[in-house]
Amino acid sequence: MPSPDHPRVTEVARLLRAAGAAGEVRHLPDSARTAPAAADQLGVPVGAIANSLVFDVGGAPLLVLTSGGHRVDEVRVAELLGVPALTRADADFVRRHTGQPIGGVAPIGHPEPIGTLVDVELARYDEVWAAAGHPHTVFPTSYDELLRLTEGTPAEVAAETGPGTAVGR
Repeated sequence: MPSPDHPRVTEVARLLRAAGAAGEVRHLPDSARTAPAAADQLGVPVGAIANSLVFDVGGAPLLVLTSGGHRVDEVRVAELLGVPALTRADADFVRRHTGQPIGGVAPIGHPEPIGTLVDVELARYDEVWAAAGHPHTVFPTSYDELLRLTEGTPAEVAAETGPGTAVGR
């Protein structure tokens, strides 16, 4: 478990306070690298977990915050963006563009702004939990606050059915 003064977590907490966010960072005893792991530790529905998925779109990062109960439909998102395809980013790409590890990517606190899509399904929940810069940290927020914090775009990003999707946090 990271110490409360872990630099990534400290920065996310600082940015949340500066933005007037309602929630505070919570440290979890176990890693929450997946939505089910986070939901289990928090005692919330898996759909209330905001998965942070980073894609490589022609060398530029795209952050998709999706409900933990969904899979991202990469074809649908590529069509929304008007690009031929998305590539799921590897760990080095994620860390380079977010400054954070896979499994702990917060919606904020990146070295440079990242284009962000926010799954409209998250609006179903009064409280949504997002990663806070480390796989052992999360913070509570709301759909509207996620949109505000990230300057993100609401989008239907979930797969209807079948393969061709990415899942994870």
